[in-house]
Amino acid sequence: MKGFNTYIEEGVHDPGIFKAFFTAGGPGSGKSYVATKGGLGALSPFGLKIVNSDPVYEKLLRDAGLQTTAKDIYSKRGQAIRDVAKGMVGRRQSGWIEGRLGLLIDGTGKDYKKIKKLRDSLYGIGYDTYMLFVNTSLDVAQQRNQMRARSLEASEVEEMWNAVQQNMGKFQLMFGRQNFLLIDNNSASEDVFNKLFVQIKKLIDEPVTSKAALAWIKSQLPNT
Repeated sequence: MKGFNTYIEEGVHDPGIFKAFFTAGGPGSGKSYVATKGGLGALSPFGLKIVNSDPVYEKLLRDAGLQTTAKDIYSKRGQAIRDVAKGMVGRRQSGWIEGRLGLLIDGTGKDYKKIKKLRDSLYGIGYDTYMLFVNTSLDVAQQRNQMRARSLEASEVEEMWNAVQQNMGKFQLMFGRQNFLLIDNNSASEDVFNKLFVQIKKLIDEPVTSKAALAWIKSQLPNT
């Protein structure tokens, strides 16, 4: 992991500085596609850092000779590896926040309280926060789940889909209408993501206005 001073320097000049985007969407919604396509990857011009323990977890499983099946995932060893993956990503996230870098927190939106806690914490130190809610019907979610290498039971998909849907209204209130982007991804057309990219670029291009953010930036610049 990079040193603290490197994060500080990168943070001041980062184009996505003090911007945090949360994703939400049930299984098969396409939210992870949003996080990696359309210019939102960690190597994009915006420099948003993707916070998601799944890719790390899956790699650690493979390194341990395990597969992304329910049997291996929910085994004692599989769960221990999950804890390691979450710890690794948590430390990366802390470093990125120390440098006030732009973030894309790639999650399902199932745990409202967890998202609210992190959102409030980021907002308190000056971040502008947004939600990208990728929506599909339950039927589409079930169809796409069956096409995934790491598929879930139909009952699990329905449970998660319902939980995310129930949180939609609460997320709209939390982030505000201007900062809540609802993406209808039932058709999975590329045009949906192109339009989203334009919206996100406008949000990232908006200047930082929070007093806390401006004070932090000033404190990090030389001769200020």
